[in-house]
Amino acid sequence: MNSDTLTRGLLFLSLAVTGVPGNIVVICAFLSVVYHEGRLSPTESIVLHLASSNLMVVGVRCLLEVLATFEILNVFDDTGCKVVIFIYRTSRSLSIWLTFLLSVYQCLSVAPPGSRLAVARALFAQYLAVLFLALWLINTSTTAATLLYAVSARNDSRLLQNGINIKFCILSFPSKLAMDANGGVQVGRDVVPISLMTTASLVLLVFLLRRRQQVKGLRGGAMRQGPSAERRAALTVVTLVTIYVIIYGVDNGLWVYTLTVPKILDSSLIGDVRIFLSSLYAVLSPIVIIISNRKVNKQLNCGKEPKTFSDAAQPSDGQSQTK
Repeated sequence: MNSDTLTRGLLFLSLAVTGVPGNIVVICAFLSVVYHEGRLSPTESIVLHLASSNLMVVGVRCLLEVLATFEILNVFDDTGCKVVIFIYRTSRSLSIWLTFLLSVYQCLSVAPPGSRLAVARALFAQYLAVLFLALWLINTSTTAATLLYAVSARNDSRLLQNGINIKFCILSFPSKLAMDANGGVQVGRDVVPISLMTTASLVLLVFLLRRRQQVKGLRGGAMRQGPSAERRAALTVVTLVTIYVIIYGVDNGLWVYTLTVPKILDSSLIGDVRIFLSSLYAVLSPIVIIISNRKVNKQLNCGKEPKTFSDAAQPSDGQSQTK
């Protein structure tokens, strides 16, 4: 095994050993909340779904990459490539859209009671299951091309004529037009939610700044008591979105580059970097959630705090909780 292959394997191993346990911890913590409290808030439901998507990203893609790199288990035959890449791309895209949902709901949560945005928040919570189903349908349908064109990597130059090299697999399209069309769909599917979640985060930041100035004017030094649940929740969402914009901005930039170069790349380096960046968010996301979410911390610490204990990922006490 050469040094490049060893380095690649160790990098993906670091993602797997960090991301898989981290997301499992978040999932188990919220399942424990369901067991003890009988329900999850809309925010908690979104975060639980997000952690599940992130677990599929690192568990399916990174772990299998490690096993194949170190020649322990290689599932990347034609069928394996189709299944693994389909699951990876679907869960990766779901992760983006779920973070967008989280940022939108947090924006609606800071709306004053009785306003139109408060009504929208209630409708959002009421039809959350429908939104989840819609996201699954959208993302599975836009990833269906991988089931048609993903094949196992082998010494056949024809596969790279209109193909994308991703180490153990190749996405071999029948024509340049088909490759560009699929690439455009992938970019659009990422850019739309990232742009919208960025806008939502800016709205949250403006709200936080205005609220901070208002509270300072009314209470003076009382702000030293610590950040409110509302502020912690908003900052958590803004942190996740910022990480997303940085990571997926580079990711999509590299993806566009692979579509525009005149000669198809024989090396899988760019594909490896894109997979690493996409999986990196799935590793960082549970860390942010574990640090900032008090209910997750309570479950991890086996705390006996009352159920009224504020959750860092929920609206403040001044906002009505949607059942």
